[in-house]
Amino acid sequence: MQPGVVKIADENDFNMLRTLMDDHTDWRLKYYKQTEAHMKIWTKPTNTCNFRMVKVHAFFPGVRPNTVFDVLHDPAYRKFWDEHMIDSKDIGYLNPTNDVSYYALSCPPFITNRDFVLQSSWLNKKDEKLILNHSVYHKDYKLKKGYVRAISYITGYVVRRIDGGSFIGYISQSDPGGKLSPWIVNRIAHIVAPKIVENVRKAVDGYAEWKKAQPNPTFKPWLNPEHALLSPQVRITDCVP
Repeated sequence: MQPGVVKIADENDFNMLRTLMDDHTDWRLKYYKQTEAHMKIWTKPTNTCNFRMVKVHAFFPGVRPNTVFDVLHDPAYRKFWDEHMIDSKDIGYLNPTNDVSYYALSCPPFITNRDFVLQSSWLNKKDEKLILNHSVYHKDYKLKKGYVRAISYITGYVVRRIDGGSFIGYISQSDPGGKLSPWIVNRIAHIVAPKIVENVRKAVDGYAEWKKAQPNPTFKPWLNPEHALLSPQVRITDCVP
């Protein structure tokens, strides 16, 4: 998957995510702490851009992969755990396991807020869940005043059932756009990435009760194709600049 390219994700794309997550060749281990989460953080330079790829591995004891998968997907719940989210919109679906969305996030003071248009693709297996995102274009979500359009080369999650809980892997490489120094961005990235994983871990605990209280608690388009098809369909021609 490449930024700007809209296509239905296939097995090759998900195998690429698995390889990045599991193969540590040329990755530099930046952090490892033997806490309950056993969190490890790596970074890796690439030829894609000046911004490093960052990878996080963690263990969520007593947590089911299905719950993590729900939390990562549910846009209504995200505003309760994603402290940086300003806005999020479901633009529509390409097929029941590929959709396009808009996401805007807040930045520190004196830095312009960023936004993304993203294609998300996912694969849901019994003991392994994969989510793969990258930036795309959509005709109805052009540059917006007050924001800098950022580019996600890849953002991915791998969630696996393991003894006693769940493994979660997170990987990201983004160009925030604007005039931010790559040195500063690279330094911040390996601090922000584990914070995202920690926030997901906290969010998992409250999800089931929150979902039960919703008007339609069984509505999960990421699991049920018939729910996904209730959204507008995105045409490939809408995603060509």
